[in-house]
Amino acid sequence: MTEKRPARYEQIADYLHSLVNDAAPGDRLPSESELCERFGVSRMTARQAMQLVANNGLIERRRGAGSFVRAHPVPRDLGSPLSFSGSMRARGMSASSQTLEWGGVVPDADERAALDLGDDESGYVLERLRLADGTPMALERAVMPRDVALALGDGFQDGSLHDAFRSIGRIPTEAHAEVSARRATKRERDLLGLPSSGIIISERRTIYDQDHVALERTETRYAASRYSFRAVLRDPGDRS
Repeated sequence: MTEKRPARYEQIADYLHSLVNDAAPGDRLPSESELCERFGVSRMTARQAMQLVANNGLIERRRGAGSFVRAHPVPRDLGSPLSFSGSMRARGMSASSQTLEWGGVVPDADERAALDLGDDESGYVLERLRLADGTPMALERAVMPRDVALALGDGFQDGSLHDAFRSIGRIPTEAHAEVSARRATKRERDLLGLPSSGIIISERRTIYDQDHVALERTETRYAASRYSFRAVLRDPGDRS
């Protein structure tokens, strides 16, 4: 079954995203009246498109002046053991979360292998929408061993999961990661406020504690337009 044609405001939002991608921070974007004239739509449709792009955190709307491209996306070091909350604090941004799921789960084969769980062992899943300064940035699904989850108790879900681990003496120390890119699903677009052409960067990480025991297997799905991804690459033969 083919996906239905994007709504008119979504098509205009895609056009605005293309302008943002080619622009510099501070550049002015077309006004709602200019969009109405260009696309032959009502002011309400143009306003919906502009709001969708604004929800992505890509533009700044100044009363009486117009809409302007925001500063460049947030840097993210691939494979870093630094938590989302810690990463946002390092950027001077306020991190928050909306819990989408918390409870027992039957881990899949990948999660069992990563967490070294037996065939009859269950796990716990914590899925959250992660926000920075109120802007949706990523969807995070963390699966952990049942004993770790029970040790954490309740009430930690809105804060840093890594801080919660530290509170029980398990210090996140090392991360192994794989990264891929794909088009966002409808659920991901709805939660992250992405256009129909929205792209997800998926980072799957296994986090180990100070004793190299696996704490969590996490898939974080980043809104690609809100991040710049960095990696340090070294020649394995270089001992300097």
